Formats: sequence, structure tokens, C-alpha cells
Amino acid sequence: MLALSHHPFLRHLPPSSASSSLPSLPPPHCIKRFSVVRASMDQPAAASPVMGFPHLPPSHRDLMVDLLSTIEARLGPHLLPSAVPSNVLSFQGQGGASQGALDIRSGGQDSSVDFILESWLHCNVPSGSLNITTIFAFLKASTDAPHLLMEFIQGSPTSLILFMDLLPRKDLVLHPDYLDEFYQNTNLDRPRQELENVPQVLPYRSSSLYIRSVLSPTAVAVQINCGAEGESAMEEIMQVQLDSVAKEILRIWLDKCARSMKQLGETERADLLSRDTLIKNKTVEIDLAANLPRLFGPDVANRVVEAIQKAYRI
Repeated sequence: MLALSHHPFLRHLPPSSASSSLPSLPPPHCIKRFSVVRASMDQPAAASPVMGFPHLPPSHRDLMVDLLSTIEARLGPHLLPSAVPSNVLSFQGQGGASQGALDIRSGGQDSSVDFILESWLHCNVPSGSLNITTIFAFLKASTDAPHLLMEFIQGSPTSLILFMDLLPRKDLVLHPDYLDEFYQNTNLDRPRQELENVPQVLPYRSSSLYIRSVLSPTAVAVQINCGAEGESAMEEIMQVQLDSVAKEILRIWLDKCARSMKQLGETERADLLSRDTLIKNKTVEIDLAANLPRLFGPDVANRVVEAIQKAYRI
């Protein structure tokens, strides 16, 4: 939920234009809460409140389920139960043309995780359907390890904007050892290089200078356009290249960052908290508060934003 404004339609949608003006769709699929850990390789993955991903193509849905299942298997025992209200776990705009699901789980006392946000949004727009899926994992100031961002913005069956990154929490020029520890020594730039070698993949430059300043030098920020090659080409890229790249970035974050604990000085912890709070506030200000009302109407948008602010403690 960092990049709603990256869909061209949203940049031109007038304020307060709610989804009630769009054609009606059936209500969201029923989403039930149960564990996401796979009992065995022969059994299907179970689902969290957002695990249904009812509007995604099969390969995209499978990738998101695998990513969330991996996070749950590694970090689930150290996360608190969700406190997100049921009308935020699943929500829709008037008439059901815009639908979404969101869950946030905070880390327990023994965890370096501040919170993990997982969500999907589906909106009918004049140019077609917009699907946004997000995994956003924030760490506490008990470590200086990077946060995790994964966001897929699919504006059509043949096009996708993708952000995947370990968001740095220190100035990489002032702290070259930090650059080495989390980016150089982990070969984090290799997944980006592999993905950008795919012919249909081009680098993507966000229109927001703020978002570009938050990302690391190894960030995957790309646009995939399969054009006349069609949906089958996008499915193949999702199954092969994107699946591999996303899982490798998640593996690095889980192995190197998610369970990290460090002895940090009081000033260093204060600096981390200040930087993290700024990022949380900007996420809400420039993206969610600005765009959700235009898709879901003010009442639903306010409810979702309030739940996020509560989890962010801002």
C-alpha cells in the first residue's frame, strides 16, 4: 500500500470520486481466518484473512500464497493475533465495484518485528481492473536491519508494476558497513539484474521523488509489459522469473533481517524510531489518505486508514 498512485487512472481520478459511480460487482469472496502453515507438501496451503486473492491470475495468486505461507512458517509463532476489525479484514466500496482485504499482525515481545501488513485491493476502473497486492514488514528499533516491501500493481492482464526492496534504515553513504552487510554481502542486487534481463521487463521510475528516495540501490522497481504476447507470457514470467526473484528477496530478509537483534545506543535507537515514524506517516499521507477515498468512498477509506494508523502507532 505504498504505490496506489502509480496507476495512470488514479493520477487523473478527481477527488471524492467514489466507487459508487462504477458498475457493480458481486461481493467479495468469503474470507475465513485460519493458519497459513502448510501441513505437508501434499496438502494445499491454508489461508489468512487476505489469503483468498480472488481476483488474481493463478500464477500471481500462487506466488502470493507461497510468500505469505513462508512468512507465517518462519515468523508466525512470534507474532500476536490480529486485532484488525472484521470490517477492515474485508471491505468494499458502495456497489462492490472496489473490494479489498487487509490484515496486520504485530510482533511479540521476543520478536524484532514491529508489524507485518498484508493486503489486496481490486478496483474496476475505466481502463479495466486494477489489482494491488502488498506485503509490508516493519522491524522494531531493537535492530537496524532493513524493512521489507513487496508490492505488485497489475493494471491489466498483460502489464504489471513491481516494487520489491529491503528498505534501508540508515544513510548508505554515511554507513558503508551497513551497505555491505545487508546489500553487498547478500548479493541482493542479483535478483534485480536477473529480472531486468527479461525482454518484457523495463526499469520503472516512480513519479514520487519521496518513494524513490526511500528505496535502496538494489530495489526491484520495474514495469512488465507483455503486449501482443498476451496473458500467457505474463503467466510464464510470473511462474518462472518473478517467483524465483520474489522468493530469493524474501529468503534474504528472513535469514538476515527478520530475527536480527542488536545492541544499539540510545541515540541510534532514537534516530531509527524517528526515520521509521516519518516513513509510516508519509505512507499514509501521500498514498492511502490521498487515494483510498477516491476508490472506496470516505467512510470505508477512513476506517481502513484508522486501522493502519493504530497498528503503525502514529
